Amino acid sequence: MESSVHKKHLLKSKRKSFLKQKWLYIMMLLPLTSLIIWNYIPMYGIIIAFKDYSPAFGIMSSPWAGFSHFERFFNAFYFWDVIINTLRISLYSLLVGVPLPIILALMYNELRNKKYKSIVQTISYIPNFISVVIIVGMVTFFTSPVDGVINSVIEYFGGAPIDFIGNSKLFPHVFVWSGIWQAVGWGTLIYTAAMSGIPQDQYEAAYLEGASRMQCILNITIPAIMPTIMICTILATGSVMSVGFEKVLLMQNDANLATSEVLSTYMYKSGIVNAEYSFSAAVGLFNNLINFIVLYVVNKFAQKFSETSLW
Repeated sequence: MESSVHKKHLLKSKRKSFLKQKWLYIMMLLPLTSLIIWNYIPMYGIIIAFKDYSPAFGIMSSPWAGFSHFERFFNAFYFWDVIINTLRISLYSLLVGVPLPIILALMYNELRNKKYKSIVQTISYIPNFISVVIIVGMVTFFTSPVDGVINSVIEYFGGAPIDFIGNSKLFPHVFVWSGIWQAVGWGTLIYTAAMSGIPQDQYEAAYLEGASRMQCILNITIPAIMPTIMICTILATGSVMSVGFEKVLLMQNDANLATSEVLSTYMYKSGIVNAEYSFSAAVGLFNNLINFIVLYVVNKFAQKFSETSLW
């Protein structure tokens, strides 16, 4: 009897809460509808990875191929080269791209001159609003072996010009560090926002106890933003097999193909250039599956060793 009364009371409370927040739920309908239409309904097309898809027959009428496209990709001589290239660039980007925004945000947080701090932050944000095409053009302008700015300086001091983009060994470094230059300032936003919520009286109490600025960073600032760091790191590792397609393709040439051919560019060439839609879909499905597994494992690891996780 008491259980029945409790359930009725709970249902009444939920109904009352829903009616109170009804306009918020109504506002959610449009973005939710857009999400379903553009992100979930097209997912039925994933079945072409298991078919010999032909535009003439359509998705449903194309013959089934089973796992033949996956087998073809796994048995290809270039399989490990593409995987290694993708992991090399992605892990390199993670190792550099995860800590640098945190370090830069900590440096911003220590600036006491608000005007100077605002100017420096604005300058660091600007590259994020530059298109990838222009970024690659700038990289080419600075690193060109013919008339690039960097090689002009090298030649001025008696050195030989270096083809930074054309050199397959240097390509990952040029790709990653140009990306860091573009994104590191914008990446500090979430950390500076998290730091702004730290009570200032904690710093004042620490200074009264004789703590140095470095001790305050290590014992107050970093622990306070650690949940934010964990979430950002988990999300970053969830795309470990996804390297920026546009930038790689724009910087790619025959000379650096040994290290620049990654899964995203390989899918583009297979699916769009060679019109092998089913094979490209199979490679893409494999890519997303690996990303999901990595995200799940990293999230479980975070659950075990910390109090912060995605779910």
